[in-house]
Amino acid sequence: MNRRTSFDPVSVELWKHRFAAVTAEMGVALRRTAYSSNIKERRDFSTALFDAHGRMLAQGEDIPVHLGSMPMSVEAALREAPPGPGDVVLLNDPFRGGTHLPDITLVSGVFRRGRRAPLFYVANRAHHADVGGMRAGSMPLATEIYQEGLRIPPLFLVRGGHEQGDVLRLILANVRTPDERRGDLRAQIAANRVGERRLVEIVAEHGAQQVERHANALLDYSEQMTRQLLRRTPDGRYHAVDFLDDDGVGCGPVRIEVLVEIQGGRARVDFAGSAPQVAGGMNAIEAIARSAVFYVVRALVAEAIPSNEGCMRPLRVVVPSRSVVSARPPAAVAGGNVETSQRLVDVLLKALRPALPDRVPADSSGSMNNLTIGGIDRDGAPYTYYETMAGGMGARPGAHGLSGVHTHMTNSLNTPIEALHHQFPFRVTRYALRRGSGGGGRWRGGEGLVREYRFELPAQVTVLSERRTQAPCGAAGGGAGATGRNRLWRGGRWRRLPGKFQIEVTPGDRLRIETPGGGGWGRA
Repeated sequence: MNRRTSFDPVSVELWKHRFAAVTAEMGVALRRTAYSSNIKERRDFSTALFDAHGRMLAQGEDIPVHLGSMPMSVEAALREAPPGPGDVVLLNDPFRGGTHLPDITLVSGVFRRGRRAPLFYVANRAHHADVGGMRAGSMPLATEIYQEGLRIPPLFLVRGGHEQGDVLRLILANVRTPDERRGDLRAQIAANRVGERRLVEIVAEHGAQQVERHANALLDYSEQMTRQLLRRTPDGRYHAVDFLDDDGVGCGPVRIEVLVEIQGGRARVDFAGSAPQVAGGMNAIEAIARSAVFYVVRALVAEAIPSNEGCMRPLRVVVPSRSVVSARPPAAVAGGNVETSQRLVDVLLKALRPALPDRVPADSSGSMNNLTIGGIDRDGAPYTYYETMAGGMGARPGAHGLSGVHTHMTNSLNTPIEALHHQFPFRVTRYALRRGSGGGGRWRGGEGLVREYRFELPAQVTVLSERRTQAPCGAAGGGAGATGRNRLWRGGRWRRLPGKFQIEVTPGDRLRIETPGGGGWGRA
């Protein structure tokens, strides 16, 4: 650290939890008031708190790929549409710090009565089940971002406490499920208002100067803990290469390469050598690459440190422009957030495995196994549905991998079958662990899932999945996890489907997704 603080560890711990409690309460408000099952049931959202300079101070225990990238969205909002008292700024543009178009971010300022200078900013990001585009669910096999849905730069959704009806009407006119979108957006507004109230109460109790001093202490503490991790890691250059199966439109495998240079408590993470941006929607943007680095460093620190901007101070992330890890318009990006982010984590952990053999696990399933379904329901109204599916966790020294869990850049839940059956015209006919899919070894990899759907009405179905040809690797001599499989039952037989596809289904069709297992650790 460049400066020392006078705060004792007890104060640091108290303020860490005080700020984190604000983001947690925001998350509860969002989940309880949202309309869509993706937010209510799966909790596919994230919340965060920023200081008056836009530095992230705290985040909820939500979706890692959201949280590490949200600072760039807040930066764009403060630059292009800085919120004043009572304002809420909305954006989803991946090239302004977003992730992919279904993830909509709302940013608000926190002000004392009668003051124009902000005390804090609060933000939340939620995955909307549809934001328009060429396919229901807005996760198509696209070749340009314009096919993926409505792209929104920073705009005022609320101004001075008043909802901007023209902005809202424009958004709702371009989505398949406008009532659900309206409800989810208003739930996001409500979540930010909860954060604003709690922070104003904290400042009223402790004073603005005292709160700012403790916030700076938390940033410094996280920086110090990250530097300690890097100092415990042997100085050196650590290199790795991994591959995406394909880009969804015929190109693959897609190379992702990283060089991690560690020296004296600092690290340079360079993705030079990664493939140029691809034709399909597997392109990630810079915010996702930074988010993957942030996640890996946080995961490797043994202590439960505050998750804030201080963690990134000792790190320099270098991404080649117009590459698959830092794409530029008009690249399609829907899969980059959900699938390429997972491979970025895999390649970073692979690079660091020789340096930290007792800390780095084998590969986990490496895919969020994204499924979107859309059509017309029994009442003649449009519907859209989105979910991700769990897989096997990689084994690590001293422990088997967990089975049927979301890993790394996703932290969502499944949709309960009862909730799904109540709301949508399809049924889950099988849901079980995929026996034998975990890699063998002294410590076994976790097992993936089998989830099967039977359709009662015609529908559009899109799947974006990975690790269907490139298996999750084991570590220290452990075996690889099983690759995933996608199959369709039609006309009395099963048909094999690729990792990424979009099809029209008819009543009686069944779709079976078998997710990858985790790699094993150590020789059996």
